[in-house]
Amino acid sequence: MALASSVMKILCLALLPLFLAAPAVHAADAPATGPYAARIARVLKATPLIDGHNDWPEALAEKAKDARWTMDLTHLDPAQYHTDISRMHAGGMGGQFWSVWVSADLPQVQQVKDTIDQIGLVHSLAARYPQHFQLVRTAAQLRAAHKAGRIGSLMGVEGGGQIDNSLAVLRAYRQLGASYLTLTHSRTIAWADSATDNPQHDGLTPFGEAVVHELNRLGMLVDLSHVSEATMLDALRVSKAPVMFSHSNARALCDTPRNVSDAVLKQVAANGGVVMVNFAAQYVSEARRVWGADRSAEIARNNAPPFGGLYIGDPDGAAKALADWERAHPEPVATIAQVADHVDHIVKIAGIDHVGIGSDFDGVGDLPQGLSGVETYPALLAELMRRGWSDADIAKLAGENILRVMAAAEKTAIAMKDEPEGSAVLPATARSEEMAGL
Repeated sequence: MALASSVMKILCLALLPLFLAAPAVHAADAPATGPYAARIARVLKATPLIDGHNDWPEALAEKAKDARWTMDLTHLDPAQYHTDISRMHAGGMGGQFWSVWVSADLPQVQQVKDTIDQIGLVHSLAARYPQHFQLVRTAAQLRAAHKAGRIGSLMGVEGGGQIDNSLAVLRAYRQLGASYLTLTHSRTIAWADSATDNPQHDGLTPFGEAVVHELNRLGMLVDLSHVSEATMLDALRVSKAPVMFSHSNARALCDTPRNVSDAVLKQVAANGGVVMVNFAAQYVSEARRVWGADRSAEIARNNAPPFGGLYIGDPDGAAKALADWERAHPEPVATIAQVADHVDHIVKIAGIDHVGIGSDFDGVGDLPQGLSGVETYPALLAELMRRGWSDADIAKLAGENILRVMAAAEKTAIAMKDEPEGSAVLPATARSEEMAGL
């Protein structure tokens, strides 16, 4: 009861800015250019282009702070943001899973509060700009929003720590409109291993499996971006509904644990799920990934004992040494062709029904040439058309595949509707470890 009361109080504070009005501004659509423009326009008129992951809410919270509730979001500086309303329309966006991410390093109770604040911001988009955005929860609602000329807005909670080990909090997020939960972010948590932290559980714990079960019951998607391969395989084994990777690539082409191996891609196909391709340069280009690791090693060598520390107490010397290294080791450039290579590889291993787009716009620094913001989706579609992709296959990539996954999750939830609410509780010992900063 106390938890529910606290959540409602936080929600009221977070959603208060919904009642602040903004001028109605209509952004003109800008069609794709080049020889494939007519085909792209035809596909995107019939099928909404749906991006599985965009961090615009967090970028606004970080850069605009309180002004984000009232500032004009129609045109923003492209040097600061990958996203604004005019560019969404220019890129043909029909649906967006907005990430309501908060730092995995925060105490989990604080993560809950900050998540609700981010949810409030997404709600405010639809309240302030109803001519552009419509909050949706189902595949049918998203199609209807697209038909009405609006961007169907969904939400993804990007980290299992954001539920604070509570299925009740997970249910509250669903009631507020969240459509997926990423099982971990960058940190291993008490019930699931992350791809970028030390494993503790060899995948999911029994409580983690209960989280997947509850997501299925609620009709929320199980998102496996950021999790370890063992967690991926456990979730694929347990889930009754198709899973998603909201923003991940093919590990065969860029060998980071944030990407998806061929073995897992085959399991995704068997599960009926979808891998939505990420535009972050370090997950697209193997050369860029290696360069980033080498650069980090150089920084550590100059600054961080016990493995280095050549310039401890001399920040100017450290900065000069890094600049010298960067001049000698130019940063490799990721390309739109390499993003298309990831799409093609996923299709080769998993099939055309199991790939989508999950840009990670406003959540990353370096992007491939030609994919600078939400206005550039047509450039990727054109590159694939140049490679021989049919309009039907482009439609699957753009939105039909994730719409199928959403509809399947909805059917699973209907089949589970007579089950009681999940009541699994994280064991006390594990909760103690989590509180100690596992």
